[in-house]
Amino acid sequence: MNTPPRLDLRQTQSQTLVMNQQMQQAIKLLQLSNLELSEYLDKELEDNPLLERDESHPELDKEPEQDNPEKEDTDPPLMDFDAGSAHVDSSHGSTHKNSIMGSTDNILENTISDKKTLREHLLEQVHMSFKDPRDRIIGALLIEQLDESGYLRDEPNHLAQRLGCSIERITNLLPQLKQCDPTGIFAKDLTECLALQLDEKKLLGAGMKKLLENLHLLGEHDYKQLSHLCGVEEDIVKEMAEDIRTLRPKPSIDFDHSVTQTIVPDVLMKKLPRDLGGGWKVELNSDTLPRVLVNRDYYTTVLSQTSDKKDKSYLSEKMQAASWLVRALDQRAQTILKVAASIIEEQNPFFLYGIEFLKPMVLKDIAKDINMHESTISRVTNNKYIGTSRGIFELKFFFSSSISSVDGGADYSSEAVKAKIKILIDAEEIKTILSDDALVKALKLEGIEIARRTVAKYREAMNIPSSVQRRRVKKNVER
Repeated sequence: MNTPPRLDLRQTQSQTLVMNQQMQQAIKLLQLSNLELSEYLDKELEDNPLLERDESHPELDKEPEQDNPEKEDTDPPLMDFDAGSAHVDSSHGSTHKNSIMGSTDNILENTISDKKTLREHLLEQVHMSFKDPRDRIIGALLIEQLDESGYLRDEPNHLAQRLGCSIERITNLLPQLKQCDPTGIFAKDLTECLALQLDEKKLLGAGMKKLLENLHLLGEHDYKQLSHLCGVEEDIVKEMAEDIRTLRPKPSIDFDHSVTQTIVPDVLMKKLPRDLGGGWKVELNSDTLPRVLVNRDYYTTVLSQTSDKKDKSYLSEKMQAASWLVRALDQRAQTILKVAASIIEEQNPFFLYGIEFLKPMVLKDIAKDINMHESTISRVTNNKYIGTSRGIFELKFFFSSSISSVDGGADYSSEAVKAKIKILIDAEEIKTILSDDALVKALKLEGIEIARRTVAKYREAMNIPSSVQRRRVKKNVER
């Protein structure tokens, strides 16, 4: 005889998170940049009569709120912050209150356009062409140096000094950047701009190169002298001149000429002088941070003049929505500031010494430091930019994987390891070409433990040929 199954009724407790409309709105606000937030608030202002835009930008003179008082006696740099600014102190064992709100130091001259700008067009190509975050950062910064014609006139040594990287790294990236569309972009001058376009058309022969070296004679219509210099008949020179006239002397001509800064930082940082305690001053960009106020006087006036229940209910609903939005905006501002300040604290060597000192860092590191969820850090760092003395960077640029050190000390960013591999290879002579095994040994001498296959992977990611191919190229060059 089969015994029927017993029904066992038990009471259990479980926690579930109900994503209400306000929580969804808070998440949405966190993901928006300042400019996107401004557009969002425009719609809210139309929908809610109790909201109004605050056009003033008063000084934030309230006492900064300490995020983690227990950190005061620890060694890492300390941070004070309020809804508008933060101070990251790079000196150990001391704290400082927020002082004067720093100005933007004319970091930006920004423009906004519905049409895609040259900067946006180039950034898309840089992000697709370069896998190395350092190369992307350098590429983005070089875009900022373009003049209105689309030329890059600054010398590599000046750019390298500003970034804290080698001149070789800059010069190795430039040929790839000069392959970007529109053709001729990143040229140092008119001659190179035209040469890049002629090379694309397979018209850059020896005679054409000579013609480009003497453009002043072309302007004077001195075809006889050009014929002599180019070693061709005058009729051929005139045909070559016609080919040149079909080119674009300004590669930026089809784009918005305001190539400088179409992306506006949400956060600004600058180095504080010693008399103010040193370290970094971090603040939200008040020029683009939209503010809204709740018009309580209007609410009180209208409420006292109506007796209709539906009208009162409507006003109450709008008051709650307006009050919550203001609180959510303040929380958003403080969250962005916390995340940015924590990133700056972690990446202090990069800001002090340059791109080769970018530390390995993942979302979890920042989440743990400021006691927030990784998903929150991800939302904050996506599409948020910080303006620094080294340029403008997206916050997510500062995250990368790591390689363990031999002595158990600080880990190395995978991008820093790639940079070291590149430096070793750039210094090669024909008799000292380094195989991947040799690179492993060289890196180990610097305290970096890494497998040969990882070296090969990083080398290939940087489009660097094998040691056999590099030796063959150097032999051909020396012939």
